[in-house]
Amino acid sequence: MSKTLIIAEKPSVAQDIVRALTPSAGKFDKHDEYFESEQYVVSSAVGHLVEIKAPEEFDVKRGKWSFANLPVIPPHFDLNPIDKVKGRLNALVKLIRRKDVTHLINACDAGREGELIFRLIVQYAGTAKTAIAKPVERLWLQSMTPQAIREGFEKLRSDAQMLPLADAARCRSEADWLVGINGTRAMTAFNSRDGGFFLTTVGRVQTPTLSIVVEREEKIRKHVARDYWEVRGQFDAQAGQYEGKWFDPSWKKDEDLERRADRVWDRATADAIAKACLHQPATVTEESKPSNSSCGGLYDLTTLQREANSRFGFSAKTTLSLAQALYEKHKVLTYPRTDSRYLPEDYLNVAKQTAEMIASEDMPGPLRELATHARKALKEGYIKPTKKVFDNSKVSDHFAIIPTLQAPKSLTDIEAKLYDMVVKRFLAVFFPPAEFMVTTRISTVKAEGQQYNFQTNGKVLVKPGWLAVYGKEAQEDDANLVAVAPGEVVRTEGVDVKSLATKPPARYTEATLLSAMEGAGKLIEDEELRAAMTEKGLGTPATRAATIEGLLTEKYMVRDGRELIPTAKAFQLMTLLRGLQVDNLTNPQLTGEWEFKLSEMEKGRLNRDTFMAEIAAMTERVVQKAKEYDRDTIPGDYATLKAPCPKCGGVVKENYRRFTCTGKDGAAEGCGFSIGKIPGSRSFELHEVEKFLVDKKIGPLEGFRSKAGWPFTAELALVFDDELQNWKLEFDFGEDAKKAEADGEPVDFSAQTSLGHCPKCGGGVFEHGSNYVCQNAVGAGSSCDFKSGKIILQQPIELGQMQKLLSTGKTDLLENFVSNKTRRKFKAFLAFDKKEGKVMFEFEPRAAKPGAKTAAKPAAKSSAKATAAATEADDTASAAPAKKPAAKKAAAKKVAAKKTSKA
Repeated sequence: MSKTLIIAEKPSVAQDIVRALTPSAGKFDKHDEYFESEQYVVSSAVGHLVEIKAPEEFDVKRGKWSFANLPVIPPHFDLNPIDKVKGRLNALVKLIRRKDVTHLINACDAGREGELIFRLIVQYAGTAKTAIAKPVERLWLQSMTPQAIREGFEKLRSDAQMLPLADAARCRSEADWLVGINGTRAMTAFNSRDGGFFLTTVGRVQTPTLSIVVEREEKIRKHVARDYWEVRGQFDAQAGQYEGKWFDPSWKKDEDLERRADRVWDRATADAIAKACLHQPATVTEESKPSNSSCGGLYDLTTLQREANSRFGFSAKTTLSLAQALYEKHKVLTYPRTDSRYLPEDYLNVAKQTAEMIASEDMPGPLRELATHARKALKEGYIKPTKKVFDNSKVSDHFAIIPTLQAPKSLTDIEAKLYDMVVKRFLAVFFPPAEFMVTTRISTVKAEGQQYNFQTNGKVLVKPGWLAVYGKEAQEDDANLVAVAPGEVVRTEGVDVKSLATKPPARYTEATLLSAMEGAGKLIEDEELRAAMTEKGLGTPATRAATIEGLLTEKYMVRDGRELIPTAKAFQLMTLLRGLQVDNLTNPQLTGEWEFKLSEMEKGRLNRDTFMAEIAAMTERVVQKAKEYDRDTIPGDYATLKAPCPKCGGVVKENYRRFTCTGKDGAAEGCGFSIGKIPGSRSFELHEVEKFLVDKKIGPLEGFRSKAGWPFTAELALVFDDELQNWKLEFDFGEDAKKAEADGEPVDFSAQTSLGHCPKCGGGVFEHGSNYVCQNAVGAGSSCDFKSGKIILQQPIELGQMQKLLSTGKTDLLENFVSNKTRRKFKAFLAFDKKEGKVMFEFEPRAAKPGAKTAAKPAAKSSAKATAAATEADDTASAAPAKKPAAKKAAAKKVAAKKTSKA
């Protein structure tokens, strides 16, 4: 009997499909990698299982990252299995090739990436000579409830319908590969010309996004604060006192964006206004107008991420992860990776049923309060056809994020917060506008032949409308204005002059950066304008969070609270790309146009070959510009350091590659002192290099990379070279300490307080160089070998944690170790292992699976020789046993190749 193979994107979705089909398709037997009934075989990927690669003859190895091998523009792309999921891929290939499987259904996530995942798996399952020719249909799910899944099977889409989306998916993937591989290798080759290996990643979406952040930071740095003054009067009326702010009614906007009608630009004028008005009578005119505000539209992913960041501080990645769990695991939200804020016009009854569910279900905790608003919406007939909510022309492949008909049962606190946001917006969008009475009061003082105007604004909530859903049913106390009777003359009881200064533009947060990405670099507050720019944004709603996280991982940006701050590495990249005149890689709006073209391709309006030809031409130009650049430096806006030259006390200036002495008068000729800006593939921050020049030492610092690409942590030292007769930069892995040990020189710890007793010999443990060491492990006649690094796998080990380890045998759970093998963060305790005589990693015990027969094993400890007891030079090893040199080198190349292909 012939069978249909259904391939979902994740195992949990495959299980949901099996449960939904069982009533009609009969019992499914469970196998290791799939479920099978008489009619269906259901299996799944686990995200992407294969990745594109160039044919062998175009595969430029890491050691050959030179201009001679660029550009890489292959005529076609082969596929490579992703190692960690190779077993799942092989299982799917066997199922696809089964003779009794005559039909395929793509049940991957409804979108561009889901289409790509399925298409690449089927392509890989074919052979070089024979492609898989079995008919394909598409299951398009917006909701994961059983009913929605069954309805999806009743409306399967044909393969022909999905070909435009498949073309766009392949173009996006191949374009990113071409720009990432060629751009990254060209810029890396350029930056590595003087030796070393400075990995410089660029990407079709990540680099324009970084450009937005860097340009904002440049404005902040160049901003010069200007003093101004505001004059505020306190007016006494019969009913009480109110405040007004002086303004110039004749003021008009000009090119100076910092000017305002209520700003005074010299203190003397402000004081004169205050003096003239004090204790003077004022006449009052008032104008009151009704005003209303409507609720914003339903959520798409970007709007949800933006508001969750503003309200709760959630990162875009966290919001996407929570929304995906609410959709996939709990089945309480519709598909979250959407760019639409509207519902289909035939969804009115579904919206009413959803409101009925919210009104009737006993939801947990604070969610229970939403039932009142749902009942009111149903009773008052608020849920009705309106273009603000129901509009087929504004629905893309997906519609807005709304609650499903399934009530939540057991959500975590943060899941409940996000669900509450979506439900409130779903209900509030149907409620009537909030109504206000807005009053503008002008108090006019006439004195010394002059007329001085003070403005006071009041806003009174008349009807809460949709604000009631958010708990704003009553007027805030401070919004009411003290009443003034018609014709009443008030008295200027006091006048204050407030000294202020203009501020630079605010740094980007994830919320505002998501807005900027959505508007292709234009931070648009108006929702209608922003909606018009959506299809020309940077990336897609589903990929923007990953783009931001990628820039953070590559150390192009750092988080400071909610702010995103570009690093020196980011500024150097922008300087390079601007200097090479490679505008394509930095222009957000141009990249937004490409995203728009992919959207047009999805709709069948643009040819795949035309788009790829444009990408190839741009790639060739990028490589050519870098290859032909023959000047010594790149033009840019470079800094002059405050710290003097360590040799002659002259002025040290920055250029593209180095910090160089220019002499005591800043002339072109200096004393010859110069240090590189990017030692060990890590860019100096300005504050770091200034401290370094003064102290002659800095660190330990993270983020250095060896020539093989492995990350390490080290101190830097300025050392005087007798042969050069000048200072030079050197890495310090605790060499002074090692020398002291080798020469038997005593180490004086009398100025330090012991952190605790050595677990090996009982001696005192102290800070020494880049390690914590036993006092008996250094100096003449050392009798102990206990030591542990201050930074281990990029995780700083604070004094308090070392004290805890020495007193209790184990630190707290530390969360920021970074594996050298996978480059992923992991959590571990540090614990002293008496048997090994070293500080080792200890991991949390894994929770036993339900129904497991064996008890959970005790927490595993690393058996690696390269342990936490190692010095910083050895701390680049992971918690796994050390690899042989050849294997380690090969692994390094593999990591670098994967890294650049994703750039």
